[in-house]
Amino acid sequence: MRRIAPDAAAADAQHVRPPRSFVLSLVAAALLSAFAVAPVASPARAKGNSSLAALQAGVLIQLNLIRQLHDLAPLKLSSDLSASATQHTREMGDDGYFQHPSFDGTSFWKRIQTYYSSSGYGYWSVGENLLWSSPSVGALDAARLWMNSPEHRANILDPRWREIGISAMHFAAAPGTYHGLAVTIITTDFGVRR
Repeated sequence: MRRIAPDAAAADAQHVRPPRSFVLSLVAAALLSAFAVAPVASPARAKGNSSLAALQAGVLIQLNLIRQLHDLAPLKLSSDLSASATQHTREMGDDGYFQHPSFDGTSFWKRIQTYYSSSGYGYWSVGENLLWSSPSVGALDAARLWMNSPEHRANILDPRWREIGISAMHFAAAPGTYHGLAVTIITTDFGVRR
């Protein structure tokens, strides 16, 4: 029996400051300091940008540390989900919008399915978290913002997920929703298929 859950816990967040009371356990904090990520400072959004690559790697580390604290399986980086996340991040920054559906109105799960196929699997499900913030946002900042939002937290702590795609891009003067500001947009696409 094939089960597809296209509407699995989609969530988005804007650049909202979390309460200062959010603190990871001392064990996690010690681990996090070992993997500190420098702020994104480059005005470019090139794919090979080492600051953005470090931010993406840091997001994966942060989310897996959180999952570990909740006795959940770690997420493995998926090139298919990362391709979906990259396409959506680029489109949102270029076209000046911030939402799960694509610019043409296509549902987020249909976009992801284009990259992360459900064909040949009996079970397939995906979810997505979005974030936009100042260019200096770091992986720990992103994790804190998401964990302080019930919808994002639910996605991060969903025991079904086994894979993740991550895309972080900097836009020097993003149009539309971003009012021409310099922003960093992060998309995380979660998935499972078996």
